[in-house]
Amino acid sequence: MTRRRNYIASKNALVLTGGGARAAYQVGVLSAIAKFVPRNHAIPFPILCGTSAGAINTTALGCYASCFHLGVKKLEWVWKNLDTSKIYHNNTQGVFGHIGKGMLASFQADYANKLPHSLLNSAPLRHLLNAVMNFKRIDNNILRGYLSAISVTASSYSTGNSISFYQADDSIKPWERAKRCGQAAQLNSEHLMASSAIPLVFPSIKIKKQHFGDGSVHQLSPLSPAIHLGAERIFIIGVEQPTEPIHINENNPHPPTGATIAGHLLDSIFADTMSSDLERMARINETLKLIPKSKKDNIEGLKHIDSFIINPSHDFNAIALNYFNDLPLPVRILLRSAGVSNDSESSIISYLLFEKNFCSELIKLGFEDAMEQENQIKHFLNLYPTSKH
Repeated sequence: MTRRRNYIASKNALVLTGGGARAAYQVGVLSAIAKFVPRNHAIPFPILCGTSAGAINTTALGCYASCFHLGVKKLEWVWKNLDTSKIYHNNTQGVFGHIGKGMLASFQADYANKLPHSLLNSAPLRHLLNAVMNFKRIDNNILRGYLSAISVTASSYSTGNSISFYQADDSIKPWERAKRCGQAAQLNSEHLMASSAIPLVFPSIKIKKQHFGDGSVHQLSPLSPAIHLGAERIFIIGVEQPTEPIHINENNPHPPTGATIAGHLLDSIFADTMSSDLERMARINETLKLIPKSKKDNIEGLKHIDSFIINPSHDFNAIALNYFNDLPLPVRILLRSAGVSNDSESSIISYLLFEKNFCSELIKLGFEDAMEQENQIKHFLNLYPTSKH
């Protein structure tokens, strides 16, 4: 059966942000969008841009760009059958042995081949990625016209720059801006490991001569890769969520714990830059409206970009507290030693809770949030009308 490829001309881009286990929400939104797309269609987003856990989701979709339904179903199956042992070592030896090795490494001589420091060892994630991803399919989908471009953003600890590794046809050229650039690459599991290496939690990854960590860290402009890859319409699944009453305690006389502060820092890394970048793009769009049509052709580097963002309707942190005990005992002990418990205000739990019950609830929430905006999403993506679900 020949897949329909009429979406390519629309220049729709999908941008998925980071957030560890929170990225399960993205799968729910994508599952709802799949309901709006005819079964024999290719992906409605020929441009895919992902950061951190969002990079894993976008790359999985890129591998199955010829059939959006199949790509989403495979992605949903993985997330619904996930547990922490597939993401990081979660037994006693794996958790505390890794920390012990990190402490001993501090006393090694400078000439020794040192391992990167981190709270948890994410080696199982590499095995999972290599098992479920067929990276060779990306090139094939680009050649066949189902995919235009895909990028994975990571942060270089060596230079302090945000680097978007992209795979596309020859029409896309590398770019360089202040503190960020785009580099052509054949994407593989190491790029995904680097992009999703949450600071201090997971170890940094060495690619060529540079050490990389989570792509959200130095990402001052998360919409930039999509625009450089030719996007004219950007669909964003974000992580900015309302704060549930359970997290508001104005009468708490105690100062925030280190874990609470760390959670706030992670929230800032993963959410704040997207909000500011959307504001900046809206201002540029308004400015372009003021320029006479006859002069717009002479403006280089600026163009009107439409955007649509869908954010969670409920607080991931409040949901995560209900599943704290699903975490293996060694991980709970580690978190409790850092001041994180099942009644903690820290959002760290929601980043590390790669357990199927929590992930399934986030998928369900994402699906419901997207279905609530069915008409708006169909209109934005110019999707074909389908029967009512």
